[in-house]
Amino acid sequence: MHSRGYTAVEYGEVTVLVGARQGAYPYGNSLLVRGTSASLLIDPSLSLVGDAPAVDGVLVSHAHEDHIAGLAGYDVPVHTHLSDLDAVRSREVMVAGFGIPSDAVEAFDRRLRDEFHVEGRPDALGFEDGATFDLGGRTVSVVHLPGHTAGHSGFLIEPDGFLFTADIDLTSFGPFYGDLGSDVEAFEASIRRCREIDARWYGTSHQKGVIEGAAEFRRRLDAFAGVVERREAALLSFLGEPRTVDEIAEHRLVYRPHVEGPHVRPVERRTAVQHLDRLIGRGLVEKVEPERFRAA
Repeated sequence: MHSRGYTAVEYGEVTVLVGARQGAYPYGNSLLVRGTSASLLIDPSLSLVGDAPAVDGVLVSHAHEDHIAGLAGYDVPVHTHLSDLDAVRSREVMVAGFGIPSDAVEAFDRRLRDEFHVEGRPDALGFEDGATFDLGGRTVSVVHLPGHTAGHSGFLIEPDGFLFTADIDLTSFGPFYGDLGSDVEAFEASIRRCREIDARWYGTSHQKGVIEGAAEFRRRLDAFAGVVERREAALLSFLGEPRTVDEIAEHRLVYRPHVEGPHVRPVERRTAVQHLDRLIGRGLVEKVEPERFRAA
């Protein structure tokens, strides 16, 4: 897999480098932010491979392969949230975080290396929520938005009023919280936090691109959050009779039936378990023997 190039689109003084196929995975959208004294690149995507614009530093929203595929083109300081730092520093740690079956790890690791050019960056530096990068007349502030990964972060660029929400991407696929470090409750809290931030532009990593205006962004954000509710409704319907976690995973809450790969079953299981825990806590689901669950 190789870079297919990007298209540069200006929003004030923020340049969005729109990845191939409108930033659909395995590609993505990157941001180029310039001030009077420094410049930053946010989330170097696969489309930047071989054509990476020169900058003084790189910010990584989270430790997933499609957000760092272009990182090899940069010999400048790299920053990510402390909770995702080990995974950016080590491809082995990143691979382990996906929680895929042991017999598939070697092939998955090879794919990250060969298709996404992922190499560990042991020199990467960690930031925390609220950290600010001053570029001279322009600042980039970290907005920690965990749930997708533990360290997943957005970036607010001022004075332009541009909020980059990374993989709170507003797609019809909905929120993804199927990794070992994912958390549906944290994801929902992050969605609520995004909703409270007033900006002129809201940029996403994939497909939806840039949305102008808080009202339209919040409308799309509510629809994105609604996918979580639909998954729970589908689960409750499926639990009209007792089911095991394996049966729920096979039924699928996340992926469509045609999607295959070693990641699918673990993601479906982790997603199912998180929703079961929530629904049990609300008194809507009960556990019955042996190891089965049904709607209360």
